[in-house]
Amino acid sequence: MRRIVVALASLGLFLAGAVAGEEVVIGVMGPVTGAWASEGEDMVNVVNLMAEEINAAGGVNGRKIRIEVGDDAGDPRTAALAAQRLVGSEAIAVVGTYGSSVCEAAQGIYDDEGVLQIATGSTSIRLSEQGYPLFFRTCPRDDEQGLVMAEKVAEMGHKRIAILHDNTSYAKGLADESRANFEKDGLEIVFFDAVTPGDRDFTTTLVKVRTANPDIIVFTAYYPEAALILRQKKDMKWAIPVIGGDATNNTMLVELAGAEAANGYYFISPPGPMDLTDPAAKKFLEKYRAQHDSVPSSVWSMMAGDAFGVMVEALKHIKEPTSAAMGEYLRHELENYPGFTGSISFDEKGDRIGDVYRLYQVNAEGEFVLIP
Repeated sequence: MRRIVVALASLGLFLAGAVAGEEVVIGVMGPVTGAWASEGEDMVNVVNLMAEEINAAGGVNGRKIRIEVGDDAGDPRTAALAAQRLVGSEAIAVVGTYGSSVCEAAQGIYDDEGVLQIATGSTSIRLSEQGYPLFFRTCPRDDEQGLVMAEKVAEMGHKRIAILHDNTSYAKGLADESRANFEKDGLEIVFFDAVTPGDRDFTTTLVKVRTANPDIIVFTAYYPEAALILRQKKDMKWAIPVIGGDATNNTMLVELAGAEAANGYYFISPPGPMDLTDPAAKKFLEKYRAQHDSVPSSVWSMMAGDAFGVMVEALKHIKEPTSAAMGEYLRHELENYPGFTGSISFDEKGDRIGDVYRLYQVNAEGEFVLIP
């Protein structure tokens, strides 16, 4: 049922007109296919459910919302094509996307066309340093995550650190930020190198890391590779702790690695769907479960919901539904919007204000446990 809903949504009619009759077109760009498909599927399903609820209640200021989906497949080249298609659909705003390098490939296109974009899982610092006036994000930035990463590792008592990334904008940025904070705290970086996204065998790299004799491995890339590293580390009978970044906060990590290999794994992330405390978030997740027989696999789709939510909030407060008017409202008037993932306001760069990172650990049953 879940994949059928996404497939139907991703067909997209791409009709011209930002406001077709009484419709406002909102785009959702995410990895509906590819290695990160669970993220893209959830993004689309969350936003579709929210739009259905709004339209059933009469829309926004009498206008219904039509969702158009652009599948970027988690690939920068495909992202550029997806962005162009969404611009062609005359969407006035786009929710997404998930990966930072993928987002970077699209944000210039949206800026050239004057289309509002709110990223949902793209945490790379430089995305908001470009000065694009219509770029926002509901996710935090890697400099904040790198600071929390260093704090948590230091609290664990580790002194010798191995860092693995994958050279993508997100992973390399987080690796650099984490290294700077580790070194500032007096910790020693004994290994710093990249793996290749999509590889299936990381044994050679793990042997090199083991030779450097670290106390802990810090992995700053995505959950598919993290899962393989955990599984292959277990096969090596190497019991070193591993901590990852927020791109590993996905239940597919355990499915791919196996609960035994994932047991004890740490990661830094905003609270996951089941740890959200807002009553509206809990009520929405009940509806989501009823429709899809599951909850979203990570927090990033809920941040897509928050991106859509602040777009709707902007539409309520402007006279005509245009990208420019929405951007002005979000940057200068929106304050403490009650999102699924907490209170949302934006600074002058379009970044979300506030600290949302927490520490998690995977238990023996493969559950993600929030550590106070």
